[in-house]
Amino acid sequence: MRKSPNKAENHLYLEYDIQENKPGLLGAVTTLIGMLGLNILTVTGIEEKSRGLLLESDSEGKFKALQAALTEVEAIKVTAFRRPTLLDRIALRHGRRLNMADINPPTFCFIREELGVLVDFLGDTLIEGGNQVIGLRGMPRVGKTEAAIAACVYANKRWILLSSTIIRQTIRTELLPNEPENSIFLIDGITSTTRGNDAHWSLLEKTLQIPTIKIIEHPDIFIRDGRLDVVFDYIIEIRHQADDPIHSEDISMSFTAFDLS
Repeated sequence: MRKSPNKAENHLYLEYDIQENKPGLLGAVTTLIGMLGLNILTVTGIEEKSRGLLLESDSEGKFKALQAALTEVEAIKVTAFRRPTLLDRIALRHGRRLNMADINPPTFCFIREELGVLVDFLGDTLIEGGNQVIGLRGMPRVGKTEAAIAACVYANKRWILLSSTIIRQTIRTELLPNEPENSIFLIDGITSTTRGNDAHWSLLEKTLQIPTIKIIEHPDIFIRDGRLDVVFDYIIEIRHQADDPIHSEDISMSFTAFDLS
């Protein structure tokens, strides 16, 4: 049986900075795209002076012809011309680029008002799947657990709390036979560190080896404990305001003193 083509393979993301905001500039660019026989699926403003377009065509030659033509348009500067990435799709959906700190592991920064953007970003990551460990860093009551669970719902994934205080103190020591299938594991670094026994940590060690996504809140405290060596694929930071500090040493380790969400 012949495999049907993947439509996403026919998509291309174009982004350009506006160098000279002439009247009718967008119309001129889209007319050029139309004359080459490319379909425009999405057009949106990116930040203040950029535009992003999602294009579709089954002809690689038409994409190359467009790229060559756009280099001759002095009023714009092409900044992206590629198969769309997850970050490109988020930019198209929300009209802005995610704020990523230039550190290792890659760290994406959000404020609480941007939880909708965060849920889309994290949810799309969960849909893509794979064996990843994601850290959620932030002070108490900023929306970490809320965002993680909402992203699981968005991605139609089952979430399993291995350690949490979202409803009541949760310390898991074993999994049911079918739980690893299509599941996202949520771990709270403080809960595990302060209340986890040997059986709990043995479960965490086994879970980290399961080829699925694990989300660990308070990753710095989890790593500081030192019982497990964890490599994070990326970190998400959530703040109430963009300049709020995140100090793990300032977080009370008493369960009666904070809410992990």
